[in-house]
Amino acid sequence: MGLYVIRRLVAAVPLLFIIAVLIFFGLRISGADPVAYLVTDPRVSEADRFLLRARFGLNDPLPIQFVHWLMGDDWYQRDITGDGVPDEYGKRLGLLRGDLGESIRYRRPVTEVIGQFLPNTLLLGLSAYAVTLLFSVIIGVTAALRQYSVLDNVITTASFVTYSMPIFFIALLCVQLFAVEFQKRGLPYLPVQGMYDVRVEKTLSQLIWHMILPVFCLSAIQIAGYSRYIRAMMLEVMHSDYIRTARAKGLSERRITLLHAFKNASLPIVTLIGIDLPLVLAGAVVTERIFSWPGLGLLFIQSLEPIDPSVIMVFVLMIALAVVLSQIVIDVIYAWLDPRVRL
Repeated sequence: MGLYVIRRLVAAVPLLFIIAVLIFFGLRISGADPVAYLVTDPRVSEADRFLLRARFGLNDPLPIQFVHWLMGDDWYQRDITGDGVPDEYGKRLGLLRGDLGESIRYRRPVTEVIGQFLPNTLLLGLSAYAVTLLFSVIIGVTAALRQYSVLDNVITTASFVTYSMPIFFIALLCVQLFAVEFQKRGLPYLPVQGMYDVRVEKTLSQLIWHMILPVFCLSAIQIAGYSRYIRAMMLEVMHSDYIRTARAKGLSERRITLLHAFKNASLPIVTLIGIDLPLVLAGAVVTERIFSWPGLGLLFIQSLEPIDPSVIMVFVLMIALAVVLSQIVIDVIYAWLDPRVRL
């Protein structure tokens, strides 16, 4: 097992390098100027913008920029203005040595910027994922055990309708219904902006109250999709020979469902989790934008408006790394759930 994990990690190194190359050069050759947003600022002159480009090495050839971003750049006594007099002193370690660069927008190290927004995204994303898994299992198993019943037909219809809706439509519909309409009618309405109410003290109850709508919007579509997978796999497993053998032995339906059927039916869900869970790091871009949730999704949108290359590249590399690691974990879980699977 350990050797398998090590081999997968070693094989992931060239993959991550190729991703880094594509991200870097794709962003650079797009023609977007990271300091172009300062043109509209009357306090910033063209000379200031030139110094800023030089400060971040944007005037160097692309291959040199990539090497400096990856390996680092020793620029003690660097002459930025070209007048022969050193203007700045310092050293950039590079990505491979733990220096993720500096955000042009926030004028802070990328690690600090990511660290500021990451906990909020994890809080929202993992909460939504926990709700998704809980209700998906309950709904999917219930529908499978009552196949073709009225309840099963209702669940199936609701799942198809919900799964066909785009996330922005569900979010805007929830805002209109649970915030605007409820407030008009004098009912307790749900907040739609930020994590806390700025007019009162920050408390856990305030945080939970503000999380209700974003978590519901994030989990609604996933519940619809996951429950359909669970229902389909449960129906397939429940007609297997070993389930009939378990019934012939006199085992209870509860034991058969939970211990024998659901364990094997969960394998496709494990695959879905391995694909979807790393995207929690990406943040719910649309949802965080609509609800002004200060997470990585909102940070990504803000980094695209004035191109902030360091933040964007680290953001995408984090997702790629999370996908690679999650696939290794999922393979190990597969072998644990199903002894027939060998790594």
